[in-house]
Amino acid sequence: MALLRLDHVPETVKVTHPLYIIIPDPGKISATPVARRKVLYLLHGLSDDASAWQRYTSIETLAAAYGLVVVMPSAGRSFYTDQPNGQNYFSYLTDELPRYLGDVLGLSPRREDTFIAGNSMGGYGAFKAALLHPERYAAAASFSGVLSLEILKFADNLRQREFSLLFGDLNKLSGSENDPAIWLQNAAQNPSALPHLFISVGRQEDIYALSGHFHVACQSLGVRSEYHEEDGQHNWFLWDKHIRLFLSSILGPIPAD
Repeated sequence: MALLRLDHVPETVKVTHPLYIIIPDPGKISATPVARRKVLYLLHGLSDDASAWQRYTSIETLAAAYGLVVVMPSAGRSFYTDQPNGQNYFSYLTDELPRYLGDVLGLSPRREDTFIAGNSMGGYGAFKAALLHPERYAAAASFSGVLSLEILKFADNLRQREFSLLFGDLNKLSGSENDPAIWLQNAAQNPSALPHLFISVGRQEDIYALSGHFHVACQSLGVRSEYHEEDGQHNWFLWDKHIRLFLSSILGPIPAD
C-alpha cells in the first residue's frame, strides 16, 4: 500500500496544499496499471482536513480490497466553491486537480473510472461537482451532505458572516450556481446523462431533513438517486458504514482474498 502526501501549489487556489493519496500495491485485485484503475475523489467536511478519511475510517482497507486509488484533497472551510477572494476551490477540484494528477501520477481521467464522494460539506462539494459536470463522474455520494440552503437557518451570526465570505451576498445565494436546488433543476433536463447518485444520512442528525428533501426533489424531477437512512449521528461511525455501502453499490461486494 502506497500512502502519499503530496504538497503542491494549485494555480486556482494560490496556496500550498497537502494532498493525500492511497494507491494499493499491485496484487491479485489491483494488478491493473495505475493509469487504468478506478479513482475516488473523497472530500472532507467543514471541521476536518484532507487526512480525516484516512485517519477515521477503513478507507485504506477498502481501497486495497477493490484496487481503488483514493484522492483526498484539502479544501479548508471553503465549501469547495470558487470564492470572491479569488481562491477557486471548485475549479481546483473539478479541473486543475484531475489534470495535475494525470500529469504527475498518470491517473485515469475517464468518466467510467472516476467517482466522487464526501461527508457533510464534502457531500455538498461532491454533488455540486457531479451535477454541474456529469460528464466527468460515473458515480457520486453525499454522506450527511449539506444539500439545501436551509442550512442557513441553523447558522448563527458568525457562521452567516463566514458564508458571506465564501459565497458573496447571501441574499443572492438562492437561485445561484451555489444553490443545490439549481444544480438539480438544471441536471434534470438530461437525467440520463447523470452519474449514479448515492445519498445517505443518520436520523439523529441536525441536518437530517436536508438529504431526504433532496432525494424527494430528485424523484419529483425524474432524477434517479439511491437513498439510505438509518439511526445515527453526524459522525465518523456513520460515514465509515456509508462509504462501505457506497463502494459495494458501485463496485459490488468486497472481493474475497
